[in-house]
Amino acid sequence: MNGPLNGVRILDLTSVLVGPYATQILGDLGADVLKVESPAGDNVRGIGPMRHPGMGAIFLHANRSKRSIVLDLKAPDGRQALLDLARGADVLIHNVRPRAMARLGLSYDDLAAVNPSIIYAAVTGFGQDGPYAEKPAYDDLIQGAAAIPTLIADSSGGDPRYVPATMADRTVGLHAVYAVAAALFHRERTGEGQEIEIPMFEAMTEFVLGDHMGGMTFEPPLGPTGYPRLLARHRRPYRTSDGHICVVIYNDKQWRNFFTLIGREGELDSDPRFADIGSRTRHINELYGLVADAIATRSTADWLADLTKADIPVMPLHTPDSLIDDGHHAATGFLRTVEHPHEGTVRSIGVPTRWSGRRPEPVRPAPRLGEHSVELLREAGYDEERIADLLARGITRSPTPAATAAEG
Repeated sequence: MNGPLNGVRILDLTSVLVGPYATQILGDLGADVLKVESPAGDNVRGIGPMRHPGMGAIFLHANRSKRSIVLDLKAPDGRQALLDLARGADVLIHNVRPRAMARLGLSYDDLAAVNPSIIYAAVTGFGQDGPYAEKPAYDDLIQGAAAIPTLIADSSGGDPRYVPATMADRTVGLHAVYAVAAALFHRERTGEGQEIEIPMFEAMTEFVLGDHMGGMTFEPPLGPTGYPRLLARHRRPYRTSDGHICVVIYNDKQWRNFFTLIGREGELDSDPRFADIGSRTRHINELYGLVADAIATRSTADWLADLTKADIPVMPLHTPDSLIDDGHHAATGFLRTVEHPHEGTVRSIGVPTRWSGRRPEPVRPAPRLGEHSVELLREAGYDEERIADLLARGITRSPTPAATAAEG
């Protein structure tokens, strides 16, 4: 395996997206990630489109660089198999509610009893010492609880809406990645394992209030919550005469260049509303309205050329389709087509970080349900008779030769 986490073994008891996204990143960085699934498999396996059952598009993009083992953790022998795997693991990460993990006999104390140096990372919906501890959590719920739909409504004048991307899952997944990496570094120095909690609500509260605490930062308050620039109704892609364009005019130099470009040179300094960043922020709706009116008069191609020449930050407005075809991604190889051993030709998303040493790369494609069950039980020291018994009783499962041939 490639990558800085080569040699680290992770037991991945996560499902849906927040946890799988985190463990995919850890796997891309070189960790040996063992995806532990119930006999029914991760629910996301069933979200299409797909060529074969259980291998949906979203699953493929959140579960590469992993091996899949099926274990019925409600069965004593399934739980025991997990504990046997944990003896040789560095990390266990889950997004099951902690009380449910305790009922399964898989709490931190249970795992530490067989492996005192294990890092036990729990991605939870809410901090476990608060009144929301037992509430279920999904991306939409956390976005709403963290005020994101309200901010969208306030800035657009429309109804509250969720961001049409799994913002909470993926943001909190990144928190889980750095927490696990830091805990591994701490253990390298001290030899100490530990339990880590990564609560989604708290993580997204920090995400939102870091921008929008505003005057409520101070006691007594110096004003309301909210960062006016982010809430400005014209802070959106600007309509051109034939499309839209994305522009950020931020510092004094950029604003002077823009006013010169639209034939209003000198106005920035003469109008007290726009003279510095503080006054521009207080009058941001008027300023962005001025920009919107100006940009509507010319074509997208003209603005891309002129704003770039004036050193004003600008980008085209992509659709998901055109994003896939962006020439920058073609030049860097970030999006590429690869041959999946079971799913045929698929488009793969690269590792976004760059390294001067050996660049981390995905080590294997997303696995079929239970694809590595037998392999991993053998690695845990199970003999063929014991593995066959677990297969016969449905405590584990492995793709059948017939299914493998049909997929091929």
